[in-house]
Order: sequence, then C-alpha cells, then structure tokens
Amino acid sequence: MGLNDVASAERLHIGFFGMRNAGKSSVVNAVTGQELSVVSEVKGTTTDPVKKAMELLPLGPVVIVDTPGIDDEGALGEMRVKKAKQALDFTDIAVLVVDATKGLVSEDKELIKAFEDKKIPYIVTHNKADLLQNVPVSTENSIFVSAVTGLNINELKEMLGKFAAKNDKKIVADLLNKGDIAVLVVPIDSAAPKGRLIMPQQLTIRDILDGGGVAVVCQETELTTTLNSLAVKPKIVITDSQAFGKVSCDTPNDILLTSFSILMARYKGSLSALIKGAAQMDKLRDGDTVLIAEGCTHHRQCEDIGTVKIPNWLNKYTGKKLNFKFSSGTEFPDLTGISLVIHCGGCMLNEKEMGSRVRHAQEGGVPMTNYGIAIAQMHGVLRRSLSPFKDMLDILDGKM
Repeated sequence: MGLNDVASAERLHIGFFGMRNAGKSSVVNAVTGQELSVVSEVKGTTTDPVKKAMELLPLGPVVIVDTPGIDDEGALGEMRVKKAKQALDFTDIAVLVVDATKGLVSEDKELIKAFEDKKIPYIVTHNKADLLQNVPVSTENSIFVSAVTGLNINELKEMLGKFAAKNDKKIVADLLNKGDIAVLVVPIDSAAPKGRLIMPQQLTIRDILDGGGVAVVCQETELTTTLNSLAVKPKIVITDSQAFGKVSCDTPNDILLTSFSILMARYKGSLSALIKGAAQMDKLRDGDTVLIAEGCTHHRQCEDIGTVKIPNWLNKYTGKKLNFKFSSGTEFPDLTGISLVIHCGGCMLNEKEMGSRVRHAQEGGVPMTNYGIAIAQMHGVLRRSLSPFKDMLDILDGKM
C-alpha cells in the first residue's frame, strides 16, 4: 500500500443485497459507472461477493460489495447465500435491490430485519422502475431507479452520501498537542515486508502528521540512542507488540507507552471489550484451547508471532499445558470448545467486521483479547501501556 492510498479497511463498505435477477449487479454497474459485475438474465450469475475499492462521488473512497442472490437454491446455492449473509459483517451501508415490478417479498423483508438487527443503515432501491406506469416518490430510505435508463441513479448516490457518517476518529493525534513528538518503534525482521511499513504504522504516522505532531521512527535496538538524541522529551512511545519487553525497559516512566495493536483496537472501538477479555489469561487451565485468530493471510515465518511466539509466551506465562487452534482470513470459526480468543490487531478488517467478531465471541461467552493487550499482560506492562487512556484503566480495574 502506498502512502497516498486509502486502505480497504479504512474505506466505507457499501453492500448490495437482494433476490436473484432483481438487478443488483446492474445497479452496482450504474452507480459505479463501471462494468464491475457480470450482468446476465441467468439467475445466480453472481456466485461470490465481489469487492472493488474505488472512488465514488460524493462519498470518496469506498469498497463496493456485490453479493449473490439471497434466494439461491441447491447445495451450492446455500453456500452462496451464506457468503451473502457473511457480507453483512463488514457492510457499513446496505443497498437492498428490489424488483419494482414485484415489490418486497419475504426474503427482502428478512434482509431488512437483518440490517436492523445489525444496526446497518440501508436504502431500499426499487430497480426496473422504467417498467412501471407511475414511479412513486422517493422517501428517506426508499427510492425507485432504473439501471437501464439511469433514472434516479444520481439521486441514489446522493442518498448514500447522506447515510455516510464522517469519520473524525483519531488513532493517537487526540493525545498530542501541536509539536509533540511521538517515537514509533518498528522492528525490521524476517516478517517485515521488504521496502514498506505495515498498515498500522503508516496510518499512525499519517494521523500524527495530520494532528501537527512530529513522528520519529526507529528500530527497538536504536530506541535508547534515539531518546537520548532528542532535545525535547517525546510525549509517547508507540511500539510493535513483539518488542514490548525491551521497549518498556528502555522507555523512561515519565514517557507514555503503548502499542500499535492497542491503538488500532481503540480506533476500531473494541479496546474496552478486549481489555476485559485479557483477564481470562490468568484463569486458563491445563487442557484449555486458545484460538489465535488473524484477519488476513500471510506467509508464515519460522518465528511467526501468531503461531509460534504468542503460544510460547502464553505457555510460559500461565505455566499450563494449553492447546492452540489457528485461523486466518475472512472466515471467523465456530468458537465451541474455545476458552480464549487472541486476535491480531485487525488492521485489514474494517470497524464493522472487527466489531462483529467481538460480538460473536461475547454472544458465545468466549473472552477475547488481541495481540498487543495479551503481550503487554504477559510482559507485565499492560497497566502502563493503557496509561494514555484513563477510562481504559477503570475497565482494567473492573470499575466499568
């Protein structure tokens, strides 16, 4: 990802849902002005959710998601319907495409209930309005369009723009005054992508610069030299979780300390729940199973943090004989038999999907934490790493 690119996880996700042949793909193509999805009279042409990152006025950077028909049939069709429903977990705004000549059917109403249950704002888009004798007037979240003639397509985009909430959240800039220095500790090892920084590091640097702060970047082996060379004491040190042990020792106590993983959890609104989940680490027993979950797939290194380092650290920390399961990518597994979930920072997941995973664990009664919080706990620096966030210390102390 280039420094001028907007990561998919930071883009508004707009999902198009509906029955087969209601014209979802046609509406997608009309809204985007591109042949994004294959259009056919044959039912079930869209077999898997199709994602496309793009710029869409008046919304800006978005991810468009075209889903399979919710009424697909047969064994394969059931799998397609499952994929369509899974897309709800990362959808910020839903567009329900309805055949205007048929009106809302039971499957459409079930989707509307799913939108409301998951608190997803939605627009009911009645396609094929060119086939109606009289086109009804649009309401706040209902509009009649024609993907063929372009009727009300621009109006649909304007409606989407009104539904899109402005994201004014900060990663760390709200903790800094103009001119404050933040030192970012970025280990360069076999797992580090050659020639680039990983997404949380890029996002944090940009957030600091946008807030008028000063970002200083170094490796963990150069932290002491870096701190001693600065004429002004930095406000905060932000480290990769893997280096928490050394960085906590090398950072003076009068300088705030936290990790990229903790900042990303705060940014995505899941930090409080993940702090509560960390308490389970001290309650694990012999034979318990811990799920190490990641939001993306990557080439495993011999000292991979998820499959090697965290299991080793956790075994040593607990002194227990634990079992480990591992998952990665867009599929979040069934949590039956799991005692604790330790999730990655979720930088490749948008806030909606990360929140969905946290709720899934909560509903199953399974505590969940993330890499940064777990590693801070195992190195005895969790309280210190949460010191920049006073409300989170109350949660750690069980006051909230």
